[in-house]
Amino acid sequence: MALQFWVEFFDDLQNVRGRSRNTVLAYRRDLELYGEFKSKHTDISGIYKFLQDKGLSKRSQARVISSTRTYLKFCELKGEECEDLRQLRPPKVKVGLPKTLSVQDFEKLVDAAVVEDLYKTKRNQLTLLLLFGLGCRVSELIGLDLTDFNETQAWLNITGKGGKERLVPLTDNLLMGLTYYLKSVRPHLVKANETSVLINDRGKRPSRVDIWRWLDAWSKKAGFEETISPHRFRHGCATSLLEGGADLRSIQMLLGHSSIQTTQVYTHVNSKQLEAEVEEFHPLSDLKN
Repeated sequence: MALQFWVEFFDDLQNVRGRSRNTVLAYRRDLELYGEFKSKHTDISGIYKFLQDKGLSKRSQARVISSTRTYLKFCELKGEECEDLRQLRPPKVKVGLPKTLSVQDFEKLVDAAVVEDLYKTKRNQLTLLLLFGLGCRVSELIGLDLTDFNETQAWLNITGKGGKERLVPLTDNLLMGLTYYLKSVRPHLVKANETSVLINDRGKRPSRVDIWRWLDAWSKKAGFEETISPHRFRHGCATSLLEGGADLRSIQMLLGHSSIQTTQVYTHVNSKQLEAEVEEFHPLSDLKN
């Protein structure tokens, strides 16, 4: 089914709202599902079973509904009356606490990233250091250019969602590691005219697939049952900062969250740890009722 204002909507997403390419593609996939449903049904209430039959999780269903509502709101701004908009309600999603990465597990990955080629080993370990030290997204990591690094002032300029930029200060270890890599390692990996900080095995800017492939290999080598995802590093960075006394506003700025509410999930992680420690160590926890 051809949806109204299809071209205009995606032009608005990318060029007016400044959404990233990955976000635009996600909207496209979601709306293709909505279009497929509407080509066979008139009653929008059946879309929930339709998405469930497609094998989508509650979270994925909620994303499709949210994308569809955004699209329908755009259509109404264009003068189209959309009754579906008033009937669509996102399914309730139980928000799970993010999995974090401990310093011990990080060190296991660093050891597992060692390969025969010394330069690739240093590249691998810097990749891990940047993920954990910056708490950045994969898209932000592979987007880092040489001009984003200021060695004198010890910061990186990171471009996040919607093209928003933020300056992230570097710790002494990260500054030393990045400086050494750029001066002594990167020249042995890079091909001419490449501006990316990280360099893949082909001498070019790494892709998302490259990063996931590396993490998968290192995770298996380190003995983990599942691949340590990039978001585990992001959650681990935020949680460690919170446990060390950093305030939520600082963590929000570091991670590039547009809303403080997104950052507040880490307070729940900290609370769960506190509950576990109280249960284990509190003098009253061993008393019988």
